[in-house]
Amino acid sequence: MTLQSFGVIGLAVMGENIALNVERNGFPIAVYNRSRDKTDKFMAERAPGRNVKAAFTLEEFVAALERPRKILVMVQAGKPVDAVISQLRPLLDEGDIIIDGGNSWFEDTERRTKELEPAGFRFIGMGVSGGEEGALNGPSLMPGGTESSYEYLSPIFNKIAAQVDDGPCVTYCGPGGAGHYVKMVHNGIEYGDMQLIAEAYDLLKNAGGLDHNQLHEVFTEWNTTDELNSFLIEITSKIFPYIDPDTNLPLVDLIVDAAGQKGTGRWTVQTAMDLGVAVPTMIAAVNARIMSSFKKERVEASKILTGPSGKYEGDTKAFINMVRDALYCSKICSYAQGMALLATASKAYNFNLNLGELARIWKGGCIIRAGFLNKIKNAFNVSPAPANLLLAPEFRQTILDRQTAWREVLVTSAKLGIPVPAFSASLDYFDSYRRDRLPQNLTQAQRDYFGAHTYERLDKPGAFHTEWTPISEASVQTSTPRELQASEPTTPTK
Repeated sequence: MTLQSFGVIGLAVMGENIALNVERNGFPIAVYNRSRDKTDKFMAERAPGRNVKAAFTLEEFVAALERPRKILVMVQAGKPVDAVISQLRPLLDEGDIIIDGGNSWFEDTERRTKELEPAGFRFIGMGVSGGEEGALNGPSLMPGGTESSYEYLSPIFNKIAAQVDDGPCVTYCGPGGAGHYVKMVHNGIEYGDMQLIAEAYDLLKNAGGLDHNQLHEVFTEWNTTDELNSFLIEITSKIFPYIDPDTNLPLVDLIVDAAGQKGTGRWTVQTAMDLGVAVPTMIAAVNARIMSSFKKERVEASKILTGPSGKYEGDTKAFINMVRDALYCSKICSYAQGMALLATASKAYNFNLNLGELARIWKGGCIIRAGFLNKIKNAFNVSPAPANLLLAPEFRQTILDRQTAWREVLVTSAKLGIPVPAFSASLDYFDSYRRDRLPQNLTQAQRDYFGAHTYERLDKPGAFHTEWTPISEASVQTSTPRELQASEPTTPTK
């Protein structure tokens, strides 16, 4: 019996499409789904004429694969992945490879690696980005795990990944959960990117007064620029002119303004907090989705909570250009935060991530693919690499040249009462990073006052604590400034 080269478990849309991608690129496949109906439908509608073998039990599925078996699991993250692995283990032989292609939490991937590798199996946790179209025609792949296992799979991955000018959009990310960590941060950047685009749309529509046709024209033009050319800008431009056949109105205006989330954006924020990395644009994006979910409350609040409104009173074309500049500067900050998080995680978890290579594999296939990723790749491929993307010469100069427009957009949004949390968080990130002095000296003084947490000084090394003796109101009025001596009580001036 002729055996198949590759197996796929899970025939939801992503599983179906990546299975067909593998087969189209010359690797005969076996497929299995827990529900037989889905397998039958796949074989009847999408598999005819292809080298696909359907299996209706896991035993039949495993027996259909050549050794070492290469099995891609495309089921819901969490307990379903553990259940599939548990069912597979008794059927597999030493050296067989299990690939988890879902959006798994990276620590689950680390755990599964530690459970499977000592037992003689090989395990790869792989992020897959690009949606259903990418899965079928070429996704961005982010595999992590044992490098020898990746090398065995790389001939397949190199074929099925999206292809760009400098190679396939796949690379070995690192050991253990590195691949799923990279995919998680990719999704966090995606959250930020989508929120920034939504805020630009809100400003252009409600401050600039642009209708759906004008919005289509603006976003179409933006997608031709080096700065904003991207998958998300492209699809946004195509959304605006779509007319609902039932109402003859732009469909986007009929969609309820309450966004869902599947968890990866929230995970990115959580792990950033754990590692002490500032990701304010991503936090703002997650918060915006949470706020949007309070639709009924917001409708009621809009009836009693008043604020400014109106339109931008200046030149509309100039305003459009300012929003474009604000969007690009904010996007730079969002990607800077994502890359800073990856750099910190790489050291904390010993992933040894190559930031330039990660930017390269995001150039095609994935949701955040964008023209300026090539600039990010180049920025991190120099030696020494910048500590932050904002310090890379091209990006630094871009923001310095456009920050006036960026700030003017935020002033306008505040005057008109239009929330722009991600634009604002991005500018705050830039302003905080560029200042050599922030007000947390006062925070440290407060912490030392109420909790004796100590503080450091600018003028001498060491940790200091002060007994912050209350000063009477009268003495405050007549006292002159004096240096507080560390570890000594203060005496009011008489």
